[in-house]
Amino acid sequence: MAYFKYRAVDADGSSRQGSLEASDRDAAARVLQQRGLLLLSLDSDVQASLGGTRQRGAMNAAALVGFTQQLATLLGAGQPLERSLGILLKQAGEPRRRALLERVREQVKAGKPLSQALEEEHGQFSSLYLSMVRAGEAGGSLEHTLHQLADYLERSQKVRGEVINALIYPIFLVVGVLGSLALLLAYVVPQFVPIFRDLGVPIPLITQAILGLGEFLSGYGLLLLAALVALVWGVAVARRNPQRRQRHDRRVLSVKVLGPLLQRIEVARLARTLGTLLNNGVALLQAMTIVRQVCGNHALREQVEQATQWVKGGGTLAQAFGEQPLLPELALQMIEVGEQSGNLDTMLLKVADVFDVEAKRGIDRLLAALVPSLTVVMAVMVAVIMLAIMLPLMSLTSNI
Repeated sequence: MAYFKYRAVDADGSSRQGSLEASDRDAAARVLQQRGLLLLSLDSDVQASLGGTRQRGAMNAAALVGFTQQLATLLGAGQPLERSLGILLKQAGEPRRRALLERVREQVKAGKPLSQALEEEHGQFSSLYLSMVRAGEAGGSLEHTLHQLADYLERSQKVRGEVINALIYPIFLVVGVLGSLALLLAYVVPQFVPIFRDLGVPIPLITQAILGLGEFLSGYGLLLLAALVALVWGVAVARRNPQRRQRHDRRVLSVKVLGPLLQRIEVARLARTLGTLLNNGVALLQAMTIVRQVCGNHALREQVEQATQWVKGGGTLAQAFGEQPLLPELALQMIEVGEQSGNLDTMLLKVADVFDVEAKRGIDRLLAALVPSLTVVMAVMVAVIMLAIMLPLMSLTSNI
C-alpha cells in the first residue's frame, strides 16, 4: 500500500485536499470518485509512505476501539464534538496519540467535519472508518454510527485475537518437535558413529540411515537452514506479483481442511464489513470498494472487484458472487434472500455471525486433531532414532 496526496472539488464546489492510502494510483482515483469528488491532482505522498509505520503506531487497534467507544458515549451524553475530543485528549497518555487527537480537534474547531479531519491523518484511519463516519454525519446519526463502528472493530479484533491465541500452542509445539529432532540428529546421533565403527558389529539398515542423516545435518545443517530461509524469501518475493498472489490464494482455498477454514474466516469478515457499511447508509458500490481493501485473500479480493462491476451493470450481488464459487453456497443463498426481501444489510450480518461460529468451531476441531497428532509424530520419530541406536548395542550384547 502507498499514500497519495490529492486536490479535488466536492459536489458543492468546495476545494478539498488531503491524503489517502491505496494499492496504486488507479485505486486511489476510484476511491475518490466513489466519494463524489472531482479529482484535480493526485501525487505520491513520499513522506507519509515513509512515516506510515510510525503514524499507525499512534493509534493501534485496541486504542482505536477505545477512542470510538468513548467518543460515541460522550456524544450520546449531549457533549459537543469539539468538547468530546478535548476530554479524550486529556485522557490520552501516549504522546503520539495525544498529538493526533490534538490535530483532529484543531481541525474540527476550525469548522471541518470529523470525517475530513480524520481523513487528513495520512492513512491512520481506514477507508471503512472514514466512510462510516461520513455516512453518520450525512444522516445526522454520528453517535449511533460510532457505536456500531466500535462494535465492529471490537468484534473483528476479538476474532483475530482468538485465531492468534489458538495458534500459539501448536506453533510452539511444532518448533519444539523440529528443534528436538534436529538436536538429536545433528548432535547426539553423530557421537555414536565412531563407537559403532570400533565395535565391528553389523549395523542394521535403519541405523545406517539414521547415522547418515545425522552426519548430513551435522555437516550441512547451517547450509540447509540458509537454503530454507532463501526459499521462504523467494516465495515472499514471488507473492508480490499480483497475478501469482491471486493464483496462490485461489489454490489455498481449495486445500482440504485448511481451505474451508480460511474461506469461512474471509467470508465472515467480508459479510460483516459490507453489512455494517450498508446498515449505516453507505452506498453499495462504495461499500464494495471498501470491502475489497479489507479482504486478505487476493482471489476473493479480485472476485469482489468483478462483483462490483457486475452490480454496476445492473446485476444482483448473489449472481455476481455466484459466477466464481469462492463463497460457500449457504452464504450465496442468504445473500440472495436478503436482496429479495430488501434486508441485505441485516442478512449479511447474519451471514457473518454464522460463519464466525463455523470458523471458531473449525479452529477448535483442527487444534483438537493437530496437537495429539504432533505429539504422536514426535514420539514415533524419537522412538525410531532410539531404536536405530540400540539395535547395534543389542546385537553386540547377544554375541558376547
